[in-house]
Amino acid sequence: MSELTTVLINTVSVLVGLCIAVGAMLVFASKVFKVETNPLVDEVASLLPGANCGGCGFAGCASCAEAIVLKGAPINSCPVGGYDVAKQIGAVMGQEISESEKAFPFVRCQGGQAHCTTLYDYHGVESCKAALMLCDSTKGCTYGCIGLGTCVKACQFDALSMGEDGFPVVNKNLCTSCGNCIAACPNGILTFARNSEKVHVLCRSHDKGKDVKAVCEVGCIGCKKCEKACPVEAIKVTDFLAEIDQEKCTACGTCVEICPQKSIELR
Repeated sequence: MSELTTVLINTVSVLVGLCIAVGAMLVFASKVFKVETNPLVDEVASLLPGANCGGCGFAGCASCAEAIVLKGAPINSCPVGGYDVAKQIGAVMGQEISESEKAFPFVRCQGGQAHCTTLYDYHGVESCKAALMLCDSTKGCTYGCIGLGTCVKACQFDALSMGEDGFPVVNKNLCTSCGNCIAACPNGILTFARNSEKVHVLCRSHDKGKDVKAVCEVGCIGCKKCEKACPVEAIKVTDFLAEIDQEKCTACGTCVEICPQKSIELR
């Protein structure tokens, strides 16, 4: 037997021995450090849609399942799965849940190009956040929708698109109410609203009335006419902005008719 052959045989023997030793160590480690999983967590996780969108407030569907089973999170924590998934999870967890009305993103601004003053033409990264790094807003109103589609990019379900007036349009048939678009908006323009909520203030500005009128034709000026006219005291003007208590509102339309700026809408 040649010296080279002997070296090869010894080398292979050493490698085989190392592989066996490492394999034995891995088997031993897997038994020593094995993490026992709760089968109920796995079952709940299998019922979740697997979108991992973060709309539930957790890192993903697996984390959501753990929170439901181990930490007492609501069985309807998943906005994507909705009532159907919550009902299935409830059956596994021994809990009952009643169907609640679904909420969708709602755009609280109407100061588009036709109504709100434009300060400058933005040429750069198509991102509302990027534009805000250059200036408080590309428009005269610093509270309004910037219109560069950051919310659209945040939606992984293609439920949002940019309309001709520069505002996001929500497709309720595709929307899962995960809330990612709401979280992505740097100006807080998007908010959840239920279909039963018919009256909305389409403005987010807290500027004084004269300042609002100087830059926007349809912004709330905090005149309090709506507050005084509401027969059920469902509107309160705070810091120059009207807010509607949807629990009190009867959708009578009085506030819509009296608003001089047409900042309130009845849908």
